[in-house]
Amino acid sequence: MAPIGKVVILAASAGGGHVAAARALEQAMSELGIAKEVKVIDALEHTTALFRKVYAQAYLDLVDRAPGLLGWLYDTLDKPWKNEKRRLAVDRLNSLRLVKLLEKEKPDVAVSTHFLPSEILSWMKGRGCLACPQAVVVTDFDVHAMWLARNVERWFVALEETRVHLSQLGVPAENVRVTGIPVKPAFAQKKSRAAMRTKHGLEADRPVVLVSAGGFGVGPVEKIVPVLLSSELPLQIIALCGKGEELRRKLERLAEKAPGGRARLRSVGFTTEMDEWMAAADLLVSKSGGLTTSEAMASALPMVVVNPIPGQEERNSDHLLERGAAVRCNNLPALAWKVDSLLSDCKRLAAMRAAAEALGRPRAAYDVAQEVARMFTNGRRAPNPS
Repeated sequence: MAPIGKVVILAASAGGGHVAAARALEQAMSELGIAKEVKVIDALEHTTALFRKVYAQAYLDLVDRAPGLLGWLYDTLDKPWKNEKRRLAVDRLNSLRLVKLLEKEKPDVAVSTHFLPSEILSWMKGRGCLACPQAVVVTDFDVHAMWLARNVERWFVALEETRVHLSQLGVPAENVRVTGIPVKPAFAQKKSRAAMRTKHGLEADRPVVLVSAGGFGVGPVEKIVPVLLSSELPLQIIALCGKGEELRRKLERLAEKAPGGRARLRSVGFTTEMDEWMAAADLLVSKSGGLTTSEAMASALPMVVVNPIPGQEERNSDHLLERGAAVRCNNLPALAWKVDSLLSDCKRLAAMRAAAEALGRPRAAYDVAQEVARMFTNGRRAPNPS
C-alpha cells in the first residue's frame, strides 16, 4: 500500500509512558515505511506555562507525595461522557498554540497516546478545522472516562475486556482493536538471557531482580532496595533509576555501605536498553504503570507489584494478578521474603513467566502502525480544510 503523507503522533509528558508509547509507534512506522513523514509532538509543550506546570509537575508531585488524592481524583472523574464541555473549555483555553500548530501541520492521520490532545483533535474535527482521521492509543490496561472522545475513527487497547468496556460506553465495536500498548520495537526481538547477562556484566548463576523507578525516577525504590538487600538468596539487584540522578547517587552510596550480605546492588541511570535488562532478569519489582507493565509482559518477565498508584496502576495490577503474571506486596518489610519465596519455587516462577508471555504484546507498535495504515487506505480520510 502507498505510504501516508504525514502522520502526527500526539503525546503529553505527564509521566513517561505516553511519550514512550508515541516514540515506539514512531519507530515502528518508520521501519515499516508507513508514512513519508512521522512527527511526535508533546502537546504540553504547546500549552500555557501554568497549565503545563499543573498538568506535568503537579501529577508527579501527587504520585510522590499524595497518591491517595490522585486515586480519589481518578475515581471522581471516572464518569463517562460527563463534564465534557467544562473540561474541553479549560483545555481549549490553554491549548490555543496546539490548535494553531495542528492547523499548520495539516496531518493526514493523527494518533494520540494521551487524552488531552485527543480531546483537542476531536473538537477541531467537530468544528471542521481538521478532517484527518484520528486514532487513540490507550496507554493503560483499563480505559478511564478521561480517554473518551468523539470523532475518533480507531481505538487501540490492551485487553479484550477494555474493548468490551468501550463498546458498552457507546464506541462502535468495529472501531476498536486489541493490540496491546506500543512498546519499543526492540522488545519484539528475542534475546538470550545468558547473552544479556554477559553483556551487562551480570553473573550467570545468580538470580537477577530489577527494581524500576520509571522514566522520571519517581517511586518507592529508595525504600525497596534496602529491604531486598536483606534477602537470604544471592540476588543481583539492579536498581533502574530513570532520570532520578539523585536517587542513583543515593543507591550508589548505599551499595558502598551495605553490609557484606549475600545480595549485591547495582544502580543504573536512564537507559535505552530496558529490553536487554528485562531479558536478563528473573523478576521485576515495580509499580504497575502501563508502559512498564507492557514492557515486562513483552519480555515474559513476572512482576512483584509494590505501591501501585491508586487508580490506573491499581487497575493494571488487578489484571496482572488475575492472569497470574504478578504478585502484589502490600507490606514492604515482607518484600525480601516474598521475592525469596518466588525465586525458590521454580514451578511457580515458570508458571508466572508463561502467564506474562501470554499477556505480552511485543509487536504492539508494529500492529498499531499497520492498522493505522489500513485505516487511512480504507478511505476514511477527507481533505483537510485550507
